[in-house]
Amino acid sequence: MSLLLRLQRLAEVKPLNALAPSADLLVRLYIAKIFFLSGLSKISNWENTLYLFSDEYHVPLLSPQLAAIAGTAGELILPILLVLGLFTRLSAVGLFALNLVAVAAYYHVLKDMPAALQDHLEWGLIIFSLAVIPLRRWGLDTLLLRRSV
Repeated sequence: MSLLLRLQRLAEVKPLNALAPSADLLVRLYIAKIFFLSGLSKISNWENTLYLFSDEYHVPLLSPQLAAIAGTAGELILPILLVLGLFTRLSAVGLFALNLVAVAAYYHVLKDMPAALQDHLEWGLIIFSLAVIPLRRWGLDTLLLRRSV
């Protein structure tokens, strides 16, 4: 047996594979909390949110009002879908886009705040992983897929 085949068999540790759905759920809960709390803070002081989107954030292609509504709606709706495991990968792509726009729109401030920029980079990597790595997830997507087969 080749060394490569032995290493591959060692990498297939079944107990770790069994933990994948729970790890996925924990990651989804973590990311959802971050974005949902951000959305709640925006709707709790809408005047301030409109001010920030008008004067601080520089969202391309959208009016400040439309950007505020779209961003807040995304931060409130997509995390719920992510936690429920409904349209999981699509929700992750949406949150990835929100995170990317946030970094681009606020980079002029984030560049001077390495910890905040690092947070966004880490969230982006986690969300990207949720979008592209196919897992057996605990969620409505999996339940609906099983029922349709």
